[in-house]
Amino acid sequence: MKKDIHPQYYPEAKVTCACGNTWTTGSTKEEIRTEVCSNCHPFFTGEQQRLIDIEGQVDRFYKKLQARQDFVEEETKKNAEKTSPDRSIDELELGKRYTDSLAEAGIKNIGDILKKLEGGESALLDIPGVGRKTLIDIKKKLRQLGYKLPAAAEEISV
Repeated sequence: MKKDIHPQYYPEAKVTCACGNTWTTGSTKEEIRTEVCSNCHPFFTGEQQRLIDIEGQVDRFYKKLQARQDFVEEETKKNAEKTSPDRSIDELELGKRYTDSLAEAGIKNIGDILKKLEGGESALLDIPGVGRKTLIDIKKKLRQLGYKLPAAAEEISV
């Protein structure tokens, strides 16, 4: 071994716990102070309900966990609002003429459009002022907003 590179070893180092317990051991430090020992640790004492939280780590963890749950709930709520059938047809941004044509036919929200589409494309094409291009635009916008179109609306009728 090389000389003068190793720290000094103390065979009778004194260890002191925050609870007051002391014992001796071998160490490179003459005196060691610790916060938890086998006499006061909840695992060894059977008091596992009591958590030792010196630096607030448990509280920070629970705050992060709560923030994550709040974020997930908020995102779920936003997604549910996005695909709500009660949204106005104005949000499709089709244009005033087409929106007015749909309103005259009694279609006031996206849920009404989806109900009409359950009968196929012809149900919307029968409305005056709604043509093939408008129908394509409506279906495209509904898909962009996250709505699932009925199977009958997916079939193209000529």
